[in-house]
This record gives sequence, C-alpha cells and structure tokens, in this order.
Amino acid sequence: MAQMKRTVIVASAMVALTACAPAGYDPANSSAAEPVAVAAAEPTATVEAEASPSAEAPAADAPPAEDVDLTEKLVGKSVARMGKVVTDQDGWILYRFDKDTADPPSSNCVDKCAEVWPPALTDGNPELTGVSDDKVGSVTRQDGTRQLTVGGWPVYRYIGDKKPGQWKGQAVGGTWFVVQPDGKKNLSCLPKGTPKAVAPPADSGSNDAGGSGYSY
Repeated sequence: MAQMKRTVIVASAMVALTACAPAGYDPANSSAAEPVAVAAAEPTATVEAEASPSAEAPAADAPPAEDVDLTEKLVGKSVARMGKVVTDQDGWILYRFDKDTADPPSSNCVDKCAEVWPPALTDGNPELTGVSDDKVGSVTRQDGTRQLTVGGWPVYRYIGDKKPGQWKGQAVGGTWFVVQPDGKKNLSCLPKGTPKAVAPPADSGSNDAGGSGYSY
C-alpha cells in the first residue's frame, strides 16, 4: 500500500457566501477573499491509503513528473460571492468535470480538453491547508501522469481564468463546476445560460473550439 505524509491544517470553519457575483465583479481584487479560519493540527500525519486498480493515494516516494507543472498545494478557503473553493499554491481556483467519475476515480478530459482544462498533477506529496487529508488522493491518467482528486473527483485549472481568484469556468458546458473542499460542486454562483469553453491554445493546431471537435 502507498503511504504518504502531508502537512494538514484542518478547517474549523468554512463560511460560504452565497450571493452571486454581479456583472463585472472581479474576485481577484476583493479584499473579502480570505482563507477560512483553521485550527492547528499535528505538523505531520502519516496516512495509509487503500489501494484500488483505478484510484491511488499519492505516494511520497513517487518520482516527480517530467516537463509538467505540478500542483504542490491545495488550499480550501471561502471567497466573496462564490463561497467554498479549492485553489492551488498560486491561488488558481480548481474545477471538477461531470463526465469524470469519483467512484472509482477516473478522468475523461484528455487531448484538447486537457489543453483547456489542465489537470492538477502531483508528485505524490501535496501540502494541504483547509482540505481534509482523507478527501485527497490521485488517479493515474492515460499518459501516465498522476492527477489529484478531491472527494474522488479529478481536479483541473481553466485557461479561461486569466488571473488567480477568477472562476470563469463555472458551469461551462453545463459540466464544469468549481470544486469545494469536500469534492462536491459549488453551485452558489451560476451564470445565466450555459457558457462555452475557450478554444484550445493556438499552438495546439486549432483556434476555434467549435470547429476542432472540442466540446467540453
């Protein structure tokens, strides 16, 4: 069985603000976006994870992936208007995808989809703040990289978010939603209609998401 050591700070309060953002609201500039209050926990905790064919907890001795950006930290916090979210170490809000599965964990966002929704990849030892250790694991993707899961759901960034704290990926395609620290969808702030995803990057060979076959 894989073992992992993580520094875990357990949230003692998560304050959800459910009012939806007004037009033009920029959460990145809001002074109300603060981490939830947390209670001090033991500096480190060793957790033995159950192994399964399709889901695995990150192993501390796993070699880092090469030539990929790793998500080194998961932060559970509450932000103005949206409420409970999970961000990476740089403050980018993370999402989950309805076409994935959580039991067992499996990612179905590959190729052009993964260019628009970069998976949160791990070397097996993410630092956790405000996210319970027992909610975090990993799943091996088709290309052999390991993706973090929260509540069993693989998590992603969105290239349509231009700076940390934005959530322009909320409800895109009716299948993408901001993920909460327990892995559930955050449905506090839903846009009118169904937003479309931005196109994959130009260097992927397509400038038009609609004409590229990308439909997530």
